[in-house]
Amino acid sequence: MKKILATTALATALVAGSASAQQTWNLQSTYPGSLTQLGTLGIHIAERVTALTGGEITMVFQNPGAVVPALEVFDAVGSGAVEAGWSTPGYWAGRVPALQFMGSVPFGPEAGEYLAWMRHGGGQELLDELYEPHNIKSVICGLIAPEASGWFRNEINSVADLRGLTMRFFGLGALVMEKMGVSTQLLAGGDIFPALELGTIDATEFSMPAIDLNLGFYQVASYYYFPGWHQQATFFDLMINLDLWESLDDRTQLLIETICEASITHGLAEGEALQFEALRVLEEDHGVNIRSWSAEDLAAFEAAWMEVVAEQSAADADFARVYESYATFRENYRRWGELGYLR
Repeated sequence: MKKILATTALATALVAGSASAQQTWNLQSTYPGSLTQLGTLGIHIAERVTALTGGEITMVFQNPGAVVPALEVFDAVGSGAVEAGWSTPGYWAGRVPALQFMGSVPFGPEAGEYLAWMRHGGGQELLDELYEPHNIKSVICGLIAPEASGWFRNEINSVADLRGLTMRFFGLGALVMEKMGVSTQLLAGGDIFPALELGTIDATEFSMPAIDLNLGFYQVASYYYFPGWHQQATFFDLMINLDLWESLDDRTQLLIETICEASITHGLAEGEALQFEALRVLEEDHGVNIRSWSAEDLAAFEAAWMEVVAEQSAADADFARVYESYATFRENYRRWGELGYLR
């Protein structure tokens, strides 16, 4: 009898423990799930967390606005209004300016070098420090190829033609464009086309050809500029409420981190594979005019970027600290980059 009672008690405890371990997490995205890469990567992550945790965590992808608007995800994750968010650290300049370095950097590294700094050069430790006061754990969970640098209604013959434009622009690159005389706005992806169509903005940048094609910018602006000097590579992160993250056991934390490592590889490879066909469609089917910035234009952008670095570093100690780590790693990497790669 004692053995039966003990067995029954153990079975009851295991069932109760299993039930208590089952959780449903809302993954509030800043990108719609229909959006190539930016949205589909979020769905990909949610599906794998659900599958590989064996249902212990059911992660439900939420389109922008389903729980909170796209640009309110930071506060929602920190407060626990949602369990997790899918975004890029670069969106949160208004909360933590230094986080922009963990999204993308003007005249910054290609994907391999950027990932090396993040994983082995101190970037992840700084990322943790910047998010922690806001009760957020960030796991880098995506990395994509270079972006384009803008859609314009009229041809831009020099940076002087930018003066007076109103343009949607992202991250630290927006501060550079403001030095060019551009009035910038940060709009979520789904808000850009209506603003461009209505004339609320004159021009926009958003992402890579395959993503920009999806959003239909070619219908309003036919001049498309490269290279994306402001985003040679871009990180995306899975944001998790810190209290919730710390309640997970080591195995579940490791599983989520491993899913994100796989997602980085998946996203980068997919992004590189999609662009050439998207460019063909834009040029041949939609008559888009592909243009490249001149060496003089790029030099002007880079000079303005160095002014931004000096100003922001003087204004914000965290910005200065992150920039020092980033710049030191790049300087140390430079010799290898020059020797090891064809340029």
